Amino acid sequence: MPEGHTLHRLALLHRRRYVGGTVRLSSPQGRFAVEAARLDGRTLTAVEAYGKHLFHHYGPHGTVHVHLGLYGGFTEFTLPEPEPVGAVRMRLLGRSHGTDLRGPTRCELLTEAEADAVRDRLGPDPLRDDADPERGYARVSRSRTALAALLMDQSVVAGVGNVYRAEVLFRQGIPPLLPGRSLDRARWDALWADLVSLMRDGVRAGRIDTVAYEHHPEVTGRAPREDRHGGEVYVYRRTGQPCLVCGTPVAHSELAGRNLYWCPACQPADHGVASPSPGA
Repeated sequence: MPEGHTLHRLALLHRRRYVGGTVRLSSPQGRFAVEAARLDGRTLTAVEAYGKHLFHHYGPHGTVHVHLGLYGGFTEFTLPEPEPVGAVRMRLLGRSHGTDLRGPTRCELLTEAEADAVRDRLGPDPLRDDADPERGYARVSRSRTALAALLMDQSVVAGVGNVYRAEVLFRQGIPPLLPGRSLDRARWDALWADLVSLMRDGVRAGRIDTVAYEHHPEVTGRAPREDRHGGEVYVYRRTGQPCLVCGTPVAHSELAGRNLYWCPACQPADHGVASPSPGA
């Protein structure tokens, strides 16, 4: 599932290409046809991302809410428009560019109040200027749940996925099963600031890089990472490989049905918390 930086990159792109102009909307697949017809020929007034959600605002005519989920994605193209390929849920055309949306978990036309309700269910987004990290800490500091699980809860922090979760915990030296209420405010502030920095880098680069310069392949002489997710990372999907900092094999387990990666030496259990049992 795309993490928050991907949606913010899409928001920037769509804002630049379409906001302020009239757009043509259609649904070649047919599942969004009624809604697209209501917006066809309208002016796209604003585009914003919040966590893993994208909002296309059409003023009083409503807001298109998109959540890509596991399989959704946008395909961008220049005009003239090509023939639709596959199940295109929504096609948006501007003056010189177009975009096709396929396979989203959500593609719906909402009222302003309904769009507000979606945002109100989300925690603070590290990539938004209006984010209030205190809201996230209020949830974390009251919870016995493992911090690794809390960071994946979109009502606690919006936009963080499995890669950012694993990497920020490693970078901050925090064991993944540390209960939220055991995290003091200073460590939360450091974790939040690191998320802001890493995710902003992700927006700029279009991929997730978390490794400090001194641990890069060109400095250490190791082979570059080869993975479809791209980017240089410390622990994510590096099960059994040596930690780039201390050489300890990276551990793997599952937590709440998601893969969990950590370095047992760099993220030692504290506060009486046992590390999860390593898996294959």
